[in-house]
Amino acid sequence: MNDPLSEVVRLLRPRAVVANLISGKGRWAVRYTEYGLPSFCIVLEGSSLLAVDGHAPITIQAGDFVLLPTTPGFTLSSHEPASPVHLDPRQAAAARGELRYGERRGRPDMRSLGGAFAFDGADASLLVSLLPRVVHVQGSTRLARLVQMVGEESAAPQPGGEFMRSRLVEMMLVEAMRSSAATGSAPPGLLRGLGDERLARALKQLHARVDRAWSVAQLAKTAALSRSAFYERFTRAVGLAPMAYLLAWRMEIAKELLLRDHRLAVSDVAERVGYGSTSSFSVAFSRHVGMPPTRYARTGRASGDPSRRPSPES
Repeated sequence: MNDPLSEVVRLLRPRAVVANLISGKGRWAVRYTEYGLPSFCIVLEGSSLLAVDGHAPITIQAGDFVLLPTTPGFTLSSHEPASPVHLDPRQAAAARGELRYGERRGRPDMRSLGGAFAFDGADASLLVSLLPRVVHVQGSTRLARLVQMVGEESAAPQPGGEFMRSRLVEMMLVEAMRSSAATGSAPPGLLRGLGDERLARALKQLHARVDRAWSVAQLAKTAALSRSAFYERFTRAVGLAPMAYLLAWRMEIAKELLLRDHRLAVSDVAERVGYGSTSSFSVAFSRHVGMPPTRYARTGRASGDPSRRPSPES
């Protein structure tokens, strides 16, 4: 049976873009403007304050992992107030070596490892739709080890480093998604659905056989719920009605197939995602994506960059 979280990460194909050591001593504060791409941080020693725009400040301390799926503007600071130094996150990402804030000499009060990643597959909006705007995982030794290894691979490039970094980031994302599902902090979507034992049964079956002609009644039976109770519970947790979710997931798979496998005809893609006719698939795809599947495939392949998803304006 296919694992839904593994499928999401497989579609995203994340890779680490940068990972830097960050430290601070004394009174200090830095204000980063909006970055837009997913970023992460794990505190190695000490603690600091993190204030993400639109959220109450939180204390992050040794062992804490933070993931910002869209990285809005934020301030990182010592516990004592200080005037922030304004920084461009893109310039900081291009820096090499340790980024030191506050007093330049002496053992730092806080050390962390921060970085960002990009996706070679599906649009980052797929990740954003699954996770809260701020993912804060406390005391995860597994995540600490993973992020430490990302830092080591970034600091001292070795043969096979790109492959190692991409696999490590995949594992980081799965751990962060597991945590959000377990704590119930995820927004309505797949993760919240997987956090519900009854709905998880149906979601796993649906992902395992996306080509099956599912009905609400069949999924409700899998979840051991009445049809009406399942429909209401699924819609509340996932944010979409069961058949709308199935359609959305089928379209994600179809987009990936159209861009990645040049040998597949549209009719083959239609069959793989559960459509009995090419015409019905083309109509559904056009409504959902904003352009016919043939145009989507042609535009995406012509760009030469699979991570650049075609838009209706392309």
